[in-house]
Amino acid sequence: MKKIVVTGGLGYIGSHTVVELQLAGFEVVIIDNLSNTSENVLQGIKTITGIMPDFEKLDLRDKQATILFFQKHQDIEGIIHFAASKAVGESVKNPLLYYENNISTLITVLQQIQDKENISFIFSSSCTVYGQAETMPISENAPIQQAFSPYGNTKQIGEEILQDTAKIAKGLQVISLRYFNPIGAHESTEIGELPDGVPQNLVPFITQTAIGLRKELSVFGNDYPTEDGTCIRDYIHVVDLAKAHVIALKRLIQNNHETSFEVFNIGTGTGSSVLEVIESFERVSQQPLNYRVVKRREGDVISAYADTTKANTILGWKATSTLDEAMLSAWKWEQKIRKAK
Repeated sequence: MKKIVVTGGLGYIGSHTVVELQLAGFEVVIIDNLSNTSENVLQGIKTITGIMPDFEKLDLRDKQATILFFQKHQDIEGIIHFAASKAVGESVKNPLLYYENNISTLITVLQQIQDKENISFIFSSSCTVYGQAETMPISENAPIQQAFSPYGNTKQIGEEILQDTAKIAKGLQVISLRYFNPIGAHESTEIGELPDGVPQNLVPFITQTAIGLRKELSVFGNDYPTEDGTCIRDYIHVVDLAKAHVIALKRLIQNNHETSFEVFNIGTGTGSSVLEVIESFERVSQQPLNYRVVKRREGDVISAYADTTKANTILGWKATSTLDEAMLSAWKWEQKIRKAK
């Protein structure tokens, strides 16, 4: 079995990806500082796969500890790098946290692997690199616009760092996956999204409001130039997203990549407005949601949904879950974790 390091592997997307990696026969070593997750996620992964992954609690901002980790695990053949802060609004309020946590840690990891003879690297990127794209759907050839937030800027800078490093580190092969908006939970309800404190993302705020944890959902603006006035995003089931990482990793390991740095959009190809997501939730949960329209939030783009042609044809990957299926899985997960508490 090929040994793969997954940084941030107990986080939302990371944990689902660890599951898919183990089901595909990879040996996984997880790094996580548990800043936005719980060590209990390990048990959920084991319940689904029957395998307890190797885990080391480690903050990648601790350079010496990171160096020691990579000295210990010299036989790794790939890295999937999730470890980063990821909330647009928070990044606007605390930009230095984002530049430290998202950029310095990436550099530290790359410094440990740049001399390896053969290493595959999957980067957790984002559609935020496109800023407010001029045309929809967004293809990988769309111009990289000025980022709307420090978070988006860290993803732009991260891709530039990887592209420059891959040019000189002959053994390093990189695929950057530009996600759109991951939602939902594993069908087993053993793992899902565990936001720390007040959720920064739409769907967990919806489910927490519906379960009574939040008084109401704030819809940030209904005066955007869209059909119903609310922002449009491409919402992808997290399991579909996780499977894309495994396929991308295999592409690099099997030397099927065309260049040392490739990018792929990972989304459904369909845009859904905030109100449409609320309607989907009300449909699958069969209950009304308490929400209120408030003023726009700084850092939000109007519309972003993917042209997935490249991922569909070159990677051979395609999202299969519907918005309703993803929302139902998120609701079942919310109900389970509230019962557990």
